[in-house]
Amino acid sequence: MKPAKNPVGAVETTIELIEALESLDGATVTELADALGVTKGTAHNHLATLQQHHYVVKQGNTYTLSLKFLVIGEYLRNSSVLYENAKAEVEQLAADTGEYAHLSTEQHGLSQKLHKVRGEYAVGTEYQRAKLQKPDCLHYTATGKAILAYLPRSRVEEIIDYYGLPERTKQTITDRDELYETLAEIRERGYALNDEEEVERMRAVGAPIRNKDGAVLGAVSVSGPVSRMKDEQFTDVMPEKVTDAATVIEMNINMAERRGNLPRYV
Repeated sequence: MKPAKNPVGAVETTIELIEALESLDGATVTELADALGVTKGTAHNHLATLQQHHYVVKQGNTYTLSLKFLVIGEYLRNSSVLYENAKAEVEQLAADTGEYAHLSTEQHGLSQKLHKVRGEYAVGTEYQRAKLQKPDCLHYTATGKAILAYLPRSRVEEIIDYYGLPERTKQTITDRDELYETLAEIRERGYALNDEEEVERMRAVGAPIRNKDGAVLGAVSVSGPVSRMKDEQFTDVMPEKVTDAATVIEMNINMAERRGNLPRYV
C-alpha cells in the first residue's frame, strides 16, 4: 500500500508494459510505446527481454503475455493453505446450493479470488469468469465485507484511505461510518450480506474464514439472483450453509496446522 522509497524505473516500465499487454489483449511495439508514453526502442527492449525469458510471445507484429504467467499463478494458488483446505468445500457448496460459490482472500487491500465454482442453476458465467481476472474492492462484496469485518480497524482505515468507497450500484455503501456499522453487525451475526451492492438483481452471503488465533484468512460466499435469494433463503437458509462451510474450512486448516505437532512413536 505504501509507495517504494526508491522505485526502480526500469522495473516499473516492465510492470506497466505487462499490465498494458493484459488490458490491450496483445499489442504491437508502437501501440505499447504510445500507451506507456515511451519510445519504440524502449518498448522493444523490454519486450525482447521478456520474450527471452518466456514471459511474452510474438505472433507477427503482435506481442501477448505467455502461459508462463498461468504456471506461476497455479503455483501460487496451490501453495495457499486457504485454497488447499477450502477447495473441496467450496465445490460442495456450489453443488448443494446450485449457485456460484466463491473463495477469496485479501491482498494489497483488494479482494483476490482463489476459487470460483458454478452450481447447476448459476447465472452470470461471463461476469464471474471476468471477476477471476481482476481484483475487487472489498466493501461491496459479501466475501470482501466478511474479511473487512475481522481486519484490524487501522488496516480497514488504511484500505479506505487508499481506495475510497467507490459506488457500484445505488445500494453500495459509500459512507465510512455506515460501513463501520455494517462491519460491526457482521461480527455480531457471523456473516455478511451483499444486497445488490455489487450488481443489480444479485445477492450474496459470505462468511469469514479465520485461523485458530482469530486472524482472518479469507472468506467463502454464495451468490445468486434476487429471485432465488429472497426471504428466508437469503436471511436464514443460505447464511447457515455458508457459515457451516466456513466452519469446516477453518477446522481443515487447524487440523492441517496441527499435523506437524502430533507425537511420534520411536
